Amino acid sequence: MTNAPAGSTAEEKDTLRASLDRHRDAVLWKLDGLDDEQLRRPMTPTGTTLLGLVKHLASVEYGWFVETFGGEVEPLWFDPYESEDMRIAPDETTDRIVAFYGRARAAADRMIADLPLDALGRPSWRDQSVSLRWTLVHVITETARHAGHMDILRELIDGATGAHRPAAG
Repeated sequence: MTNAPAGSTAEEKDTLRASLDRHRDAVLWKLDGLDDEQLRRPMTPTGTTLLGLVKHLASVEYGWFVETFGGEVEPLWFDPYESEDMRIAPDETTDRIVAFYGRARAAADRMIADLPLDALGRPSWRDQSVSLRWTLVHVITETARHAGHMDILRELIDGATGAHRPAAG
């Protein structure tokens, strides 16, 4: 028998959560060992940074999982509809952004735990309702996509690659 990844024999919601957590953890790993300048360094012509992607993913989790399903979102100090969630202001520290992502993940996790997969929510920015199941798949895809972007940015910064932390050896 092969070693199955965590969540591969679990119920549907647990499997989806395991997939989301795997990509969330990869996002945070891409920050490990870099200094503030490297995390804020624009690496594309549009100014994409590692820290900006983390800020964006935090606002994605709050928006899709919390706001959509009627939860309380902490007051945002930026406007995600003006792409301010992708930019890091000079007064935004790495610790502040990483903590914001942690709070967004925790709030999203509470909503996921409390709702059935067929629960419906309505994003304020869309004209249709979505199920929690659809939202989980959507946010997994979004997080994986941006984790891939972060993979490339990290490789350009210091050559580090991979989807997971290397095993201690």
